[in-house]
Amino acid sequence: MAKGYWIARMDIRDPERYKDYVAATKAPFEKYGARPVARGGAATALEGTARARNVVLEFASVQTAIDCYNSPEYQIAAKIRQKAADGEIVVVEGV
Repeated sequence: MAKGYWIARMDIRDPERYKDYVAATKAPFEKYGARPVARGGAATALEGTARARNVVLEFASVQTAIDCYNSPEYQIAAKIRQKAADGEIVVVEGV
């Protein structure tokens, strides 16, 4: 079974509130076995519009990644994030 990856690209509007989001993700990420591959750090835009913060999380499968996103625990965190940042989250299948 192929692993699943979250790719999250964010521009943070409220850094203090975003810290609350990060804290709220701890429980769902642990529950669903999320493993950070890239979290913040330097990024270089080669094409298109870059975002200030980029995160890649590895999950055991695409379905696990989707289940984590849809979980009640993560949806609490998502509501916090949506007030603090603009961005996109996609799930992709690993090779």
